[in-house]
Amino acid sequence: MFTIQEIIETIKMVQEESLDIRTITMGISLLECTHENHKIACTKIYDKITRLASRLVPVGEELEREFGIPIVNKRISVTPVSLIAGASSLEDYLPYALTMERAAEEVGVNFIGGFSALVHKGYTEGDRRLINSIPQALAETERVCASVNVATTKTGINMDAVFHMGRVIKETAELTADRDGLGCAKLVVFANVPEDNPFMAGAFHGVGEPECVINTGVSGPGVVKKAVERVGDGDFGLLAETIKKTAFKITRMGELVGREAARRMNIPFGIVDISLAPTPAVGDSVAEILEAMGLERCGSHGTTAALALLNDAVKKGGAMASSYVGGLSGAFIPVSEDEGMIRAASEGALSLEKLEAMTSVCSVGLDMIAVPGDTPVETIAAIIADEAAIGVVNQKTTAVRIIPAFGKTVGDYVEFGGLLGRAPVMAVNKFSAEDFIKRGGRIPAPVNSLGN
Repeated sequence: MFTIQEIIETIKMVQEESLDIRTITMGISLLECTHENHKIACTKIYDKITRLASRLVPVGEELEREFGIPIVNKRISVTPVSLIAGASSLEDYLPYALTMERAAEEVGVNFIGGFSALVHKGYTEGDRRLINSIPQALAETERVCASVNVATTKTGINMDAVFHMGRVIKETAELTADRDGLGCAKLVVFANVPEDNPFMAGAFHGVGEPECVINTGVSGPGVVKKAVERVGDGDFGLLAETIKKTAFKITRMGELVGREAARRMNIPFGIVDISLAPTPAVGDSVAEILEAMGLERCGSHGTTAALALLNDAVKKGGAMASSYVGGLSGAFIPVSEDEGMIRAASEGALSLEKLEAMTSVCSVGLDMIAVPGDTPVETIAAIIADEAAIGVVNQKTTAVRIIPAFGKTVGDYVEFGGLLGRAPVMAVNKFSAEDFIKRGGRIPAPVNSLGN
C-alpha cells in the first residue's frame, strides 16, 4: 500500500523533477522460430512478435493515463538472432532484421533489440554471418538494435571479435554517414552482458529467460539531483543515505508499473532496472548530480569517486525496494544523451580517458561517444578492448557505443535529436595500437574467474 505522502511525493517528482518510466520492454523467446528455410523462420518470427506484443503499447498508454506517470518508451527484446538464423544457410541475415523492423512497426514500439551474437569465447557460423550483416541491417532499419558480447570474466576477451567489431562499427558509421553515423547509436559491444536488460541498444532476451516477460527500466536523474541539492553541505554518509532513499522510491514506482503491465497482458513480470538514464532535457542529467555534490564540472578530479558513491547508493536503494532488480542498474553516462556531459565535454573538462576511468564504477561503459571519422579501426578496437578488460577484471558489465563521425573532427558535433541528443566529437589518443590489436586470439580469463 502507498501512503498519501508517498503519492504526493511521486506526483511532485513527475511534475517538477523529470521522473518517468524510461521503458517497459517485452522480452520474447524466438527459439521455436528456427527453420532451415529463412522465409519460414521470418514468418514465424513476425507472427510471434506481433501476437505477443499486440497489446504492449496500448497497455503502456493505459497505465500512463491511470497512474499519471510518463512511460517514455515501449520496446521489445528477442532471443539473439544469431541463434535463430544459424539454422538457415543464408549468408546475409538482413531479411531477419527487416522482419524485426516490420514487426516493431506493426505493434508500434520505438525499438526492438536482439539482432545480437554472443561470441565471448568463439564464433559459430551463425554468429559470424550476423556480425557481418550488422552494418547493412542498421543502415536499412530505424527500430532494430544490435549488440555483441565479446568478453566475460569466466572466459576472458575474444580479441578476434574485438577487432571484428572495430571494423563493423567503422562500416556502420560509413553507411549511415549522411545521418551522422546514426547506425552506430543502435550498436553496443559488451563484456559480461546481462540477459534481462530492458534498455536499448543493448537489450536482448537471454536463453535462460521465460517464454515472454515484462521488464521495466526506471529513470530519475532529476529527482536524485534535487535530493542531493537538499542535502546541502552534509557529509558523504548523509549524501549516500539520501540517494539510497530516493532510489527506493523510484524503484517502487517502477515495480508497480511493471507488475501491473504484466498482469494486464497475462505474462510474467521480470525485473526492474534501476539505472539513472539521462536525457538531453535540462534538469535530467547524471553529470549535474555529480556537480551538485560539489564538483565544479563533471570530469574534474573527484568525478570517479562521486560516481562510485552515486552508483552504489542507487543499487542499495533499489535492492531494498524490489527482490527483482536486474538488468544494468546504476548510473548511465552517455555523452550525447546528457546535457551536463555534453557541456563538460565541450568545455574540455571531460576527456575520453576520464570517461574510461569513470566506467570502472558506473553501470555500463563508454556510451554515445562521438570520435573523428578518420579514427583507425584498430584504435576503435583498442577502445573496446580497454572497456572489456575493465569489465572482465572487475566482474561487471561494461560496453562501448561509439560513433565515428565521417567528415567531422574534434570540436564538431553529431546531431541525432530526440533521446539520442547531440554530442561533441572527442579527441582520441593519436598513438597506434595496431600491432597489439592484430595479435588476435583470446586474452585469458583473470584468476578471479576460478571462483566456483
